[in-house]
Amino acid sequence: MNTYDLLKQAISKKQQVVATYNGYRREMCPHALGKKNGKEHCLFYQFAGESSSNPIIPDSEENWRCMPVNGLFDVSLREGEWYTASNHSRPQTCIDDIDTEIHS
Repeated sequence: MNTYDLLKQAISKKQQVVATYNGYRREMCPHALGKKNGKEHCLFYQFAGESSSNPIIPDSEENWRCMPVNGLFDVSLREGEWYTASNHSRPQTCIDDIDTEIHS
């Protein structure tokens, strides 16, 4: 299964994603998947791991990450608690053409 299909499955089953992006190991919950300017992107809520930007603080509204799908490596799915933030309903700019997303 390719990375895009794995992420689609993770969204439909509310599974956690563990992956490497920009050399950092990340633990995330995907919320939306689709295309931005014709390229596949995924909007994640990162709840653990490392980041090159803001530190990962539990329950922070700053843990949203928009990543190109082709930049994710060593992707795996796992069962676990679903993480999000109170600002999830805020309009996102990560994806122009949404294929699938979490529905509350």
